[in-house]
Amino acid sequence: MDSSKHIFSADRRNQIIKELKSREFDLVIIGGGITGAGIALDAATRGMSVALIEKIDFGSGTSGRSTKLIHGGLRYLKNFEFSLVKSVGKERAIVYRNAPHLVVPEKMLLPIFTNGNFNRFTTNLALWVYDRIASVKKKERRIMLNRKETIAKVPIIRSAELKGSGFYSEYRTDDARLTLEIVKTASAYGALCINYMCCTDLTINAGEIARVVCCDELYDDQLSIKCKKVVNASGPWVDQVRKIDSSIQGKKIFHTKGVHLVVPRSRLNIGHGIYFDAGDDRMIFVIPRFENTYIGTTDTVYKGSLEKPEVTVNDVNYLIDSVNAMFPSVGLNSKEIISSWSGLRPLIYQEGKMPSSISRKDEIFISDSGLITIAGGKLTGYRLMAKKTVDLVCKQLNVVQECRTDSIRILGGEFKKEGMVRAYITNLKTRMKSFGLNVNEAEILVRAFGKQTDTILNKTRSFEKEKLIQALAWFCLRNEQVHTLSDFYIRRLGYLHFYPDRIRSTIDLVIPIFSSFLKWDEERIENERNEIYGHLRSITEFKDEDAEA
Repeated sequence: MDSSKHIFSADRRNQIIKELKSREFDLVIIGGGITGAGIALDAATRGMSVALIEKIDFGSGTSGRSTKLIHGGLRYLKNFEFSLVKSVGKERAIVYRNAPHLVVPEKMLLPIFTNGNFNRFTTNLALWVYDRIASVKKKERRIMLNRKETIAKVPIIRSAELKGSGFYSEYRTDDARLTLEIVKTASAYGALCINYMCCTDLTINAGEIARVVCCDELYDDQLSIKCKKVVNASGPWVDQVRKIDSSIQGKKIFHTKGVHLVVPRSRLNIGHGIYFDAGDDRMIFVIPRFENTYIGTTDTVYKGSLEKPEVTVNDVNYLIDSVNAMFPSVGLNSKEIISSWSGLRPLIYQEGKMPSSISRKDEIFISDSGLITIAGGKLTGYRLMAKKTVDLVCKQLNVVQECRTDSIRILGGEFKKEGMVRAYITNLKTRMKSFGLNVNEAEILVRAFGKQTDTILNKTRSFEKEKLIQALAWFCLRNEQVHTLSDFYIRRLGYLHFYPDRIRSTIDLVIPIFSSFLKWDEERIENERNEIYGHLRSITEFKDEDAEA
């Protein structure tokens, strides 16, 4: 891997476009979410020439709007999907090993109530099976708690009819950053990856060179990329790409919507994640994340805009009511919501099934023209989805190379084990104090950037006030293909959803750095400012469907 040769800088865009126009690739991937990112890394590390195009920004779709968990799929035991639980459980361990800074162990409590959908015997059995088939480490395996022990863990939990709980392990992540770091790692192995490049046409004929026609969404330019194989990994948009190829037949994508809310941890203060039955065959997570707590998710049929799935008043009321029923003393209300997000699950349609019951299994479709489409699946299983897809491409191209992504460290994750991450955070706090920086930011930085934090910290010396945010802007522009304030604040830092006030307080410091590096004029600056303030309004403005009806 030569990370110096493939600098992932925003000012390298013209060079990438020139290469896309002039070269012929083994593989072009449409879609820069977690699946496309995984395919790019797998193919590049097998020696293929790879190009990846993303119509908006890396991780801007489903891969940046999930529940942000690398989890083993406990819920799928209920549907007897044992093979799915087994595979994603093993994959969870691999993702944890390869990106230990981004994948954080999170203890989860599953409460048991009289007359609830779970009882002590079935919960104990399910968690026992889960531990075994998901290859959970012995020290992380479940323990069963009685009523008193459960209340001790979570004092605010509803005590009425509480019988006890199961206490087991999951892993929390930053989905957008995980996606981005995989794209960056693929780039370091030679893949040409570019955002804001939309596929508008496809010409694929078996045995001939294919062409992927694209529109540069930033500069309204057209280009054509030549390749041998095309993979459609565009998540919620896979059927749109299949329409371009005139290959929609048989199974189609079925979109369901998942909404999450963020509230101050002071208002919903729990020491561990909670996973509970909402009473309607849907499960809800309540997860602490630094000084906030987030709640999710809904699971409803969705037929609106794929680019901007809205959060409705009904979504908010459903989650708030569910939380207040589980934690009666909290009395949460919608005015206390810091932010929200809504993501789409691109599931493979199954006749007659409720959204929460549709399998999360992935599937590959091959059109008559030869377009390869990968659909369905989960964040946790991205590497296996990539392996399956690249194995197929290798077979078609007569390439004999085995997948090796199970042992490839993701950029920033060059730690041998979790203990080294914690030691690095401790050391960073000492260094940040000597730099005059807030040491409380140390873990937040490391859980986003890993060892790349060294570069960011050293750059703070170049600035006089609010040094850290300016160093972050400098780093992201030069290393993370950032082109808009939304890229920076939403997907690189996660500020929109977890620290929206920081956007308001830092935007006037960040804009000059962006405008200087990207050569923005006054009109572009105004448009960027308006766009990010529009996002800030949207996270606490909820659509009232009942009023419209």
